[in-house]
Amino acid sequence: MFDNKSILITGGTGSFGKRFIQHILDNYSPKRLIVYSRDELKQFEMQQSFNQPMMRYFIGDVRDKDRLVTAMKNVDLVVHAAALKQVPAAEYNPNECIKTNINGAQNVIDAAISNGVKRVIALSTDKAANPVNLYGATKLVSDKLFVAANNIAGADGPIFAVVRYGNVVGSRGSVVPFYRDLIKQGATKLPVTHEAMTRFWITLDDGVDFVIKNFSRMQGGEIYVPKIPSIRILDLVEAMQGHREHEIIGIRPGEKLHEVMVPEELAHHCVEFDDHYVITPAIKFSGVHVNYAHNALNEKGKQVTEAFEYHSGTNPQFLTVEQLVELDKVTV
Repeated sequence: MFDNKSILITGGTGSFGKRFIQHILDNYSPKRLIVYSRDELKQFEMQQSFNQPMMRYFIGDVRDKDRLVTAMKNVDLVVHAAALKQVPAAEYNPNECIKTNINGAQNVIDAAISNGVKRVIALSTDKAANPVNLYGATKLVSDKLFVAANNIAGADGPIFAVVRYGNVVGSRGSVVPFYRDLIKQGATKLPVTHEAMTRFWITLDDGVDFVIKNFSRMQGGEIYVPKIPSIRILDLVEAMQGHREHEIIGIRPGEKLHEVMVPEELAHHCVEFDDHYVITPAIKFSGVHVNYAHNALNEKGKQVTEAFEYHSGTNPQFLTVEQLVELDKVTV
């Protein structure tokens, strides 16, 4: 799938982008690997580690369609990882979030269609399911745009899919590095927004592997959701500092107590496989019939029950404090 291909990743200097690039270099022989992002310093720093002959670095913003069109010339595969992701920042700066997460998504779609890109996967978030914050709402719109893009592209155009997952352990701006910094500074109590809070939990490597595998699975229009564990916030506190003492600071603007990746309202569109779920498109694609219960890797799924919901608080799999301790050791 990736050998001798030209691959572009938007937001490529982020946590996901760097790990994705490393995985591709370690396991495949691509023709070109293109990092597209707006931060010249991060690109300079990334070039110190990733300077192989096939590497290309494009300064550009996903808000700039013309620049995206130029960057995607002769590109085969695209991962769209660029986004404004901080929930409180989005609440206070809604228009900026809309420009990047919605308008930027449409620009990626238009550029991919203009250049005849073969496959595009957009990264999403659990916050896009039944969103209560602006970030989640913009990512829901983005998801809808990428699903509908399969109709716009037509039978000969690119195929588009979405990958949705939960909190990425240790990613930039997430709670784990935040807690680590506080502990290093001598904090004896970690801040907690609410004692009952739960979250879906995935490692960066597992997230990258899931995206890469879905390039082979995808038929167009799917939202892929991995089966991953949940955590309880107080278990994380205990795992990281050795006890459960904490300080309640209150729920931040736009924050949920629990997250959902497959809402009950979409159960009739959800197919379960051994290690993931697929939310199938609600719209029909002109002239195309896809059996989403039997994918391109010959994996077979089954329809979930009508009352199904994939919810971080009712997830059958929770990480224990001991498992979180071990996970923290390997994600430092």
